[in-house]
Amino acid sequence: MPEQKNARVVITGLGGPEVLKWVEEYLPTPRAGEVCVRILAAGVAFADVLMRRGLYPGTPKFPFAPGYDIVGEVDALGDGVSHFKIGQRVAALTMIGGYSGYTVVPASRLVPVPNGLDPAEAVSLVLNYVTAYQMLHRVAKLREGQRVLIHAAAGGVGTAALQLGELAGFEMFGTASKPKHALVASLGATPIDYRSENFVARLRELAPGGVDAVLDPIGGKNWWASYGCLRKGGALVCYGSQAALSEGKLAAGFGFATLGVVKILPDGKRASWYNVKSLSDTSPEMFREDLTRLFDLLCQQKVRPVIAGRFPLREAARANELLEKAQVSGKLVLLCQES
Repeated sequence: MPEQKNARVVITGLGGPEVLKWVEEYLPTPRAGEVCVRILAAGVAFADVLMRRGLYPGTPKFPFAPGYDIVGEVDALGDGVSHFKIGQRVAALTMIGGYSGYTVVPASRLVPVPNGLDPAEAVSLVLNYVTAYQMLHRVAKLREGQRVLIHAAAGGVGTAALQLGELAGFEMFGTASKPKHALVASLGATPIDYRSENFVARLRELAPGGVDAVLDPIGGKNWWASYGCLRKGGALVCYGSQAALSEGKLAAGFGFATLGVVKILPDGKRASWYNVKSLSDTSPEMFREDLTRLFDLLCQQKVRPVIAGRFPLREAARANELLEKAQVSGKLVLLCQES
């Protein structure tokens, strides 16, 4: 009987979605302390786009499989792993490796997934909802009744932040293109058309005195504009650099938005750069606690991820193309056991 192969989609070099190629390799073998996971669902993230464009820090040498977040089943255990069992449903924040049928993950980075959850919905929580939850509650530290501006509000993290913000009782505003306004409004926010409106001027009309927090994945000059929307004591949370695709480089930012560090400036406002992978590396227990809490909310149907599309692994390039062109609302998911 021939040995089972592991299908993967790898980035072969710098470029657009066309550099994503299908390959078949031998199944990975977990070493001591590791687990081989049979991946059921993998998220498609903007970080994947930045990686193949050469704009994401810490990207490995080509070729490699991208894939920031996965949900799957334990397929094999390395030596010394006793707290997971074969067939158990698990999730992990991987940064790379998710565009695969199987991948190896340190057991310490796995989080149990409750039975009965849809893998596509569950994987939406691993990156997008943890990012949104931690920015709102652990970085900005918002309280009920406070105001927040959410950029890219119809995206994967944006829709997650709107759902979690509505649960927490925040007053929310969200930038999005006009066709996505109905979705943003349905999730409890006042939509702002960033293409035809000056969001700073519009927000001054909607929220005199400013907002308590802004979540900004755009980068570049947008950070300065977002900072101007804050009231005294407000927090700007920068967590991406979508402007990098048009500018060809990562945004330099303010010079004071240090990773994982909140800076309080002379005008009484705060600014920080947030990265979920960095925070999960330094505080794995916090990541596990927050993801477990979010799985509980999903089990109770208090959150419902917006799935923009479910694609078989072979169509990873198509999913990347849609994401890069901003043609989707919500989360794109690869179903890794479907070809």
